[in-house]
Parts: sequence; structure tokens; C-alpha cells
Amino acid sequence: MTPVLDVRSVTKVHGSGDTAVHALRGVTLRVERGDYVAIMGASGSGKSTLMNIIGCLDVPSAGRYRLDGHDVGGLDERRLAILRNRRIGFVFQSFNLIPRMSAQANVELPLAYGGVRAAERRRRAVAALREVGLADRMRHEPNELSGGQQQRVAIARALVTAPTLLLADEPTGALDSRSTGDVLHLFDGLHRAGRTLVIITHEADVAAHARRIVRLVDGRVVSDQPRAGAVR
Repeated sequence: MTPVLDVRSVTKVHGSGDTAVHALRGVTLRVERGDYVAIMGASGSGKSTLMNIIGCLDVPSAGRYRLDGHDVGGLDERRLAILRNRRIGFVFQSFNLIPRMSAQANVELPLAYGGVRAAERRRRAVAALREVGLADRMRHEPNELSGGQQQRVAIARALVTAPTLLLADEPTGALDSRSTGDVLHLFDGLHRAGRTLVIITHEADVAAHARRIVRLVDGRVVSDQPRAGAVR
């Protein structure tokens, strides 16, 4: 079966000459369908750069990256945007919800960009909000929701396109401990349902929910191991 992510010997260099910064130094990473991976690293380790490449928000300086069998390096910006919209569901630390739009309208946005008709957008948005436990908050605007509820709306928005990969960048960084637990419990359920998840985090308690932990130091993978007790 084709892996969801196939990253091989990827490097990323910013600048040139004496001022060049080597953000990634030959990273190789493979993520199979249904896997749940946490990518960990301190500030400056390269984890954000790797997330941008995995998410098709940036391209490597060298090496190869395939997303769901598609060679990302060979795509122009338009095709890259289409692949990103159809294959990846993003969850960010800051939620990135649109103020003065209801939860349902926020969740519908990726489908609107994809040209999905209004009735189908509504149906899929309602289903996604139910999946994250917010069936009773569909008409609420972001400022009427708690931080944890806003992040669950963001997760519903990420799920509504039925993406191949759910990619989360520090998804609990702006949440209190109770909301963090709720979001991590939701991720656990999505994994059990067969979703493929990659979480970028520097928090060990967040990574502990993943099935596998990848550690980056100075742009290199220094360990890639199943979490203690996880069944591979």
C-alpha cells in the first residue's frame, strides 16, 4: 500500500554562502495509513520547517517528498494548492477561525474553496461538527466558544474534506489542561477510527498519545521509535 508520507533525504537551506541556514539535513520519514506520529524537537530543531514541507506549504532544497503517492517536487503552485486542499487537513495552535462566522460556516470554508455545492457543504459540515462533539454549537461564532471548543471547530474544518492526512501544529499550545485533554482524547478517537495523524509538538505529554515518536535535533532525525507500550 502506498504510504501517506514518503520523505527521503530531504534538505532545506535558507539563504546561501556564509549566511546559509541548514534547517533540514537529510531527513527521511515514512508514515503509513492509519499511523499516529508525533514529531518532537526543541526550538530550532527543524520541526516547523519539516511541517511546512509535509503540509505542501514549502518545498525542499533537495531530496524527494511524496504525499499519498504524488511527487510534490514536480508540482507547480496551482497543483500544489489543489493537492494541499484535497489531501491535508490542517490544525493550528491559534485555531485560525474567521470571526463573525458561525462554527458551521467556518467548517464549510475548505469545501467552498473546492467548489462543493452549498447543500453538500452544509451536510458535510454538520457531520464533521457532530464527529467532534459540537452538534449543539453549530450556530455559535468563535467568540461565543471556549478555546477548546474553537479548536474542535478547527479540527472539524480539517476533517470536512476527508483528507488523507490530519496535520496538527502544536494543537494544544493555546489550551488549558482540561481542553488539552479533550482535544487529545478526540485525536485518540480519530486514530482508532483509522485516520492518519501527524502532530508537531514540543510537549512530551502530547507526544505520549501518539503511536510513534520522531525526534529532531539540528535538522536531523535522531530517533524514530514506537511509543513505549504502543502496538505497531
